[in-house]
Amino acid sequence: MAPPSRRNLARVLESLEDFSDPSPALEQYLTPSDLAAHLCHLARLQGDLDRRVLDLGTGTGMLAIAAAISGADAVVGIDVDPDALELARRNERAVEPGLDSGRTDGIDWVRGDVIRHPFSEEAGTVVSNPPFGAQRGNRHADRSFLETARELSSVSYTIHNEGSQSFVESYAADFGGDVTHAFRAELPIDRRFAFHTERTETLEAEVFRIEWPE
Repeated sequence: MAPPSRRNLARVLESLEDFSDPSPALEQYLTPSDLAAHLCHLARLQGDLDRRVLDLGTGTGMLAIAAAISGADAVVGIDVDPDALELARRNERAVEPGLDSGRTDGIDWVRGDVIRHPFSEEAGTVVSNPPFGAQRGNRHADRSFLETARELSSVSYTIHNEGSQSFVESYAADFGGDVTHAFRAELPIDRRFAFHTERTETLEAEVFRIEWPE
């Protein structure tokens, strides 16, 4: 069965359940469905889903589910939070019956700390919306996710805070990697933590596809 179009994929992903009690320390936010669809559509066009896909810090399962529906050979979603993994499982079960095309086809959900990198098996492609490192004790978390992506994959797609391009390009170059695609994205955030002062705010983000040496 052919995977859905980017627009139909985004429509399917809109139904995914958000965190009911998000952790500020883990910076748990729902990745926008249109961004997940855009990222996985690009990955499919680049042939990056014709291999194992690893979603680092999967959270609600948004990127893992999007990759699976888009036709990834195999998908693993990893998160340190067991409640997030249970939410991701619920989202996978809820999405599957309503698919007109594509399928989730059994995602493996694994508990693990991405920053400490306990994983032995390699993935062909990494997708990740890591913490931006905005909270105390979580500084530079996106760098740690990028390091793990480099160690585990030949291609990675990661979402970073606005203004990260020079860092990401420099980091990739230091390890023989190449940023082949970069685009901007908006992350609308509803007020959910005590430090949020606005009812809704929009975070400006940047998305990077990096090819790593094998």
